[in-house]
Amino acid sequence: MITRETITAIATKISQSFNPEKIILFGSYAWGKPEIDSDLDLFIVMESKDRPIKRAVSVRHVLRDLYVPMDILVRTPDEIQHRIDIGDPFIKKILRDGQVIYARNSPRVG
Repeated sequence: MITRETITAIATKISQSFNPEKIILFGSYAWGKPEIDSDLDLFIVMESKDRPIKRAVSVRHVLRDLYVPMDILVRTPDEIQHRIDIGDPFIKKILRDGQVIYARNSPRVG
């Protein structure tokens, strides 16, 4: 299991390295009961000109010393708005039910 302290450490590293608008925890750690083999699902909102996969790789690189199984999605505000506009239920669920663990306007992490 991944502890809350580890999740906070991950959010802190991401926020210090990338200054994202938000980091949202989703999946079993946010709205379910995580199992022993559950991974950590993170949705990161930040401006970037890079492709989504390159953004995720950059985040993973910063977290390389933390051996935590993670799924990382990094999207720009414009990409998110586009997905909302076309009715993407996955993005809507993350935004509705996910836990904001970092917000730039409220820099408290955790």
